[in-house]
Amino acid sequence: MELKVLQPAGGVSPGARGEVRVGGPLTAFGPVRPDWLKVRAPGGPVYRDLKQLVSDLRLHTVCESARCPNIGDCWERRSATFMILGDICTRACGFCAVKTGRPEGLDREEPERVAEAISQLGLRFAVITSVNRDELSDGGAEIFAATIEAVRRRCPDTGVEVLIPDFEGNAEALKAVLDARPQILNHNIETVPRLYRLVRPQAKYGRSLELLERAREYSPKVVTKSGMMLGVGEEPDEILRTMADLRAVDCDVLTLGQYLRPSLQHIPVVRYVDPAEFADLRDQGLRMGFRHVESGPLVRSSYHADEQVPR
Repeated sequence: MELKVLQPAGGVSPGARGEVRVGGPLTAFGPVRPDWLKVRAPGGPVYRDLKQLVSDLRLHTVCESARCPNIGDCWERRSATFMILGDICTRACGFCAVKTGRPEGLDREEPERVAEAISQLGLRFAVITSVNRDELSDGGAEIFAATIEAVRRRCPDTGVEVLIPDFEGNAEALKAVLDARPQILNHNIETVPRLYRLVRPQAKYGRSLELLERAREYSPKVVTKSGMMLGVGEEPDEILRTMADLRAVDCDVLTLGQYLRPSLQHIPVVRYVDPAEFADLRDQGLRMGFRHVESGPLVRSSYHADEQVPR
């Protein structure tokens, strides 16, 4: 059976010829989801407390906005990913469930509310990410830095990772974030170069690599990190070449996970990657020199982030 995939503007296709072969039955979302991608519904006590507090403090989490399948696991581990700078993104990536539109203004009290939530819940590790705010001259780097600093003041024992946008290549914006001293600087490459116009039409592969390289040069001790989602049409050799490109800029940590289609308006799943292939990619990544590789169907960019900081 063949799964036909509509080509986006510009002629970029998920497969080598605009189509892929998928064994087994299909749904409107693509191949039928295998058993290894089923997760238990969240609902533990820490999860409920965090959900209520996030609502009370008018905060956003990427765990909820991006419909992460690991939300129950991570929140119960007292690890959460806060999404700052609002919940409306100026970009329209083909894979992302976050709303796209025109954001309005900046909430300069948000950094303190994030720190308050982390303090009240006693989180031992927090990831801070954001929507893209391309209408801002610094892409929101000022708020990133203020949030890190607020967490440092109120929760000095809490580890902090930032998952940042590309700031449209603004080196000064990157420096502002690094000057606030996060333990981990994460920027996702997301996919292979050939699929950028499909997956990340407003981003540039080379610009993302350059950001990671600049982070290493400016802050040699910071842990740099990137991630890819698989199953959107990439070929095995393209995955390995992208991993090699990340190592060439001395990226320390790599995450590899399965793409899950949020809605019919998003790019389709081309294939579900077998857990054995994820395990093999983990081994290959470690042989390439990554200090840590988190690789599996349900892995997301911040999954087990608390375990990736050198002790």
